[in-house]
Amino acid sequence: MITLMINGKAHQFDDDGSMPLLWALRDVLKYTGTKYGCGKGLCGACTVHLNSQPVRSCSLPVSAVGDGEITTIEGLSENGEHAVQQAWQQLNVPQCGYCQAGQMMSAAALLENNKKPSDDDIERAMSGNICRCGTYQRIKQAIHLAVELKE
Repeated sequence: MITLMINGKAHQFDDDGSMPLLWALRDVLKYTGTKYGCGKGLCGACTVHLNSQPVRSCSLPVSAVGDGEITTIEGLSENGEHAVQQAWQQLNVPQCGYCQAGQMMSAAALLENNKKPSDDDIERAMSGNICRCGTYQRIKQAIHLAVELKE
């Protein structure tokens, strides 16, 4: 039995510890905001936070989480009040929306570590997140807006 701390709540997980965290979140624990993209940790759609750092949940086995704190898109803010969520909504960032939970989680982690990122900082931090619709300019604008909203 593994206890996973997800969005501040303890969840018992008694399946195979080698199961990727993504499937434990989505299929077992019903946190469906985190999406499956490539299954290899390359696209960023499955990004969650582990101890406040962005990780790819599709390639991270549950057993590797240990006693770490996991934050999913559902845990960023219950009411959509996180600055990143507000900025995404104000600027209508998503097109299809599929990758956006991972994009927002990466952006939120960036802003936790860098209160006022430059365009270069944003491009580096977000470079591992792929958006097939090409909303990269709106994502960058939203991150800058989130900085303003946090001030």
